[in-house]
Amino acid sequence: MILKKMKKKVVDLLASQPSRRFKAKEIARALLVPQNKYKSLKSLLHTMVEDGTIGKFPKNRFGFNAATIEVSGILHVNSQGYGFVRADSGSDVFVSQKNMGLALHKDIVRVRLFSSSQGSSPEGKVIDIIERARNKIVGTFRHGRRYDYVIPQDVKIHRDIIIPQGESLNAIEGQIVVSEIDLWEDNAVNPFGKVVEILGFHDDPGVDVLSIIHSYSLPLDFPPAVKKDAEKMSVEIPALEIERRMDLRDHVIFTIDPEDAKDFDDAVSLELTERNTYLLGVHIADVSYYVSPNSLLDREASERGTSVYFVDRVIPMLPEKLSNQLCSLAEGQEKLCFSIFMELDPNADLLDYQIKETVICSKKRFNYIEAQSILDQKTTHEFAPVLNQMYELSLKLIKKRRERGSIDFESPEVEIKLDDKGSPIEIGRRKRLASHRLIEEFMLLANETVARSVGEENDQTEKSSFVFRVHEKPDDVSVDEFLQLVNAIGFTVKKPKKIMPRFFQLLAEKFPLYPTALILNDALLRTMMKARYTTVNTGHFGLAYSFYTHFTSPIRRYPDLLVHRLLKQKLSGALNVPENLDQLCQKATDREIRAQEVERAGIKLKQVQYLEQYVGKTFTGIICRIVMFGFFVRLEEFLVDGLVHVNSLDDDYYIYNENTFTLEGARRGKKYRLGDRVKVQIDRVDRNERLVDFVIKDK
Repeated sequence: MILKKMKKKVVDLLASQPSRRFKAKEIARALLVPQNKYKSLKSLLHTMVEDGTIGKFPKNRFGFNAATIEVSGILHVNSQGYGFVRADSGSDVFVSQKNMGLALHKDIVRVRLFSSSQGSSPEGKVIDIIERARNKIVGTFRHGRRYDYVIPQDVKIHRDIIIPQGESLNAIEGQIVVSEIDLWEDNAVNPFGKVVEILGFHDDPGVDVLSIIHSYSLPLDFPPAVKKDAEKMSVEIPALEIERRMDLRDHVIFTIDPEDAKDFDDAVSLELTERNTYLLGVHIADVSYYVSPNSLLDREASERGTSVYFVDRVIPMLPEKLSNQLCSLAEGQEKLCFSIFMELDPNADLLDYQIKETVICSKKRFNYIEAQSILDQKTTHEFAPVLNQMYELSLKLIKKRRERGSIDFESPEVEIKLDDKGSPIEIGRRKRLASHRLIEEFMLLANETVARSVGEENDQTEKSSFVFRVHEKPDDVSVDEFLQLVNAIGFTVKKPKKIMPRFFQLLAEKFPLYPTALILNDALLRTMMKARYTTVNTGHFGLAYSFYTHFTSPIRRYPDLLVHRLLKQKLSGALNVPENLDQLCQKATDREIRAQEVERAGIKLKQVQYLEQYVGKTFTGIICRIVMFGFFVRLEEFLVDGLVHVNSLDDDYYIYNENTFTLEGARRGKKYRLGDRVKVQIDRVDRNERLVDFVIKDK
């Protein structure tokens, strides 16, 4: 096993720099091979030469004949036409437009590397398309002199789709349509396809969001068979099911959710015991009772992976009969739950816990603003004493997390209000209330406790029969780049010998003291690895947890549904783990990433649409990112970024300094730095590309 891992490390290292030839000692240093293992490494290298895995070259050097190296990965195309494929080794393989073949943005492709490259990255050519990222392309329908065609809205797709006669659904010039590619065999000609749906004209209400939905191949409706299965389910809970569960219908249990929430999958309760301890209950909708493994509903939920939230709508993971009726913990209705009871001492240390199948009846549906008003003593309610006790406990839990080194990411959220036609009429920053933090802390504790109940029985380096939510520590390169930026802004920070969450936590706590707090928080978020679902528990770096999972949102997240099933089986002693659990975890991670991208695109769309009314107007913003071709300015009141292109800076010739993150005029020496406040005029807004261009007005 150890030999196999070392062989993979050698292959990854050589593949990341295919044109380089390594001495054995250079390989040992790069892979941190100790001196007492050096002979074993040399023996392994010669074995790999003999079996043809690597080549041996003059002066006892090792490497690949790069022309034979093939790597697979997702193709990320730049708006200029070229792209990169992220190989398993972590290195990016450059693919020029001419070497892209028939591949499109986000396709999973196989790339053959060239023996030499012009730039810093290895270069290759797409030789196979393993999986298309999309089967539908949204674009603008145009009539041509010889044929009709569709111009893709996605600027990263550089091919128009030719629409033969009779395949247009009688689309009209300028309409936004959904097209499918039928035939594309030669890179020298554009693909042929057909129009499969007409969305409407660019300015028609809702067409903008529909365009994003179709661009990401999101399902707009449930298949008839899935809806039929959901509709057949009874609202009545069988008496026998209630009898076998812990009955909590008389307990003070309530929900706290956003004002516009339609489904409620978590409720909370709190009691003070005779032992002067807290008994916190977190009660989660028991979706697993209704959705059986491998059923039509289950397969559809797995395929969707998560609910997707837009400003004006939700694409749910489960049909409305389930998400808004059967499973939703609505006020005054008896509902089935999976509950965890956690006993905590006066310092909020966990003493004991129980996980039970329950039946509850929520006594109140609070929204966050109502709950906050009670906490602020602006309004009164019979549950005010319980709410205040909950708030007291949440403060203790926050303090405990901070003591462990948990990083508190203060990433601002955008709040957008729409008119009845779906157009944005107000944009601002969403307030983060104490009532939000209260629920967040209870859910974090529930997730951590559930994971610990299973995880402590397993080796953290091996696969388990459970789904964990893990978050690895950032790699050295990302940390170095982050600290370079932090020091350029004005901090003096040294890299610690060992990267621990507390280092970032203490650093993040200083950010609010600086006008560049938003930039620093964004940079910290980009430095962190992305959390993912897996059967191998490696802990959660950002939260400073050794064990973590997702248990609290099975209505809108498929991994939570999996966790409920596995937990029930474990409690009953009849474990039946899906053979494809690893694949289900990977799919859930992929679907989560897709949902995040879609939601960001939807928010940016409405932000850009809102700014259309201000073209030509001047605002003050903060420089949040500097690149070779200019710098991005954030309008803090709208939380939207726009580009000041270097070509628009006509008072000098500006040069980018990557070490100080500045643009400096070659003749006059004027500098644009991160965190500088500048006056900008909105010069151009492109809703289709979701872009905003600024020009400087403080000359």
